[in-house]
This record gives sequence, C-alpha cells and structure tokens, in this order.
Amino acid sequence: MGRLKGIKVILVSKIESGKDPFGNAIYDKKNIEVNNVLIGQPTTDDITNSLNLYGKKAVYTLAIPKGDTNIWENQEVIFFGQKWRVFSKVTQGIENLVPLSWNKKVMVESYE
Repeated sequence: MGRLKGIKVILVSKIESGKDPFGNAIYDKKNIEVNNVLIGQPTTDDITNSLNLYGKKAVYTLAIPKGDTNIWENQEVIFFGQKWRVFSKVTQGIENLVPLSWNKKVMVESYE
C-alpha cells in the first residue's frame, strides 16, 4: 500500500501593489505552486454549514500541508484544470499533534 500523497495546486495570491486615484487597492496576482494538497469532498455537514455561515456551497475541501505559510483566505486556487475560490476561514490543528502531513483545511467554491 502506497503512502498518502496530495497533488500540486496553483494558489493565485493577490498582493496589494498600490492604490487607484480613488484610494482603492490595486492588486497584482502571483501564482504559487503548492505541492501535496489533498482534495476531498465536503461532508453534508460542511455543505450545510458553509451555506449557513457564508451563503456559499462548498464543492471541495482542501487539506494544506504542514509548514505552509501562504495566505489562503479569499484567494483563487487552480486544480483539475479549473479555477476555484477559497471562501472559508482556515481551520488549523496543532502541527505536532496532527498525525499526518496536513494540519490546515479550507473550503472552495466554483469560480468560473
């Protein structure tokens, strides 16, 4: 039996690069490759809670590898040839108490 391993996803990170004449933020996008991300289906409870809390339907849950320091909230993610948007807060466990390679998770909705 093989070791559990995730896939590479592209995190499209928005980085504030300035302000427009009206004082609104201008963002540049940076593609960041993140390896070993697990993609899973949300539970029925996850879907219900995401609708109640955020008004959005969770399509996938992403498990993020330990040690990742990227900002995931409100970012785009590309995997399976499609764009998705992270809409949930990052849920995080204590790294050395979580037995596998992932200690954070987020939910994504369809973006395109």
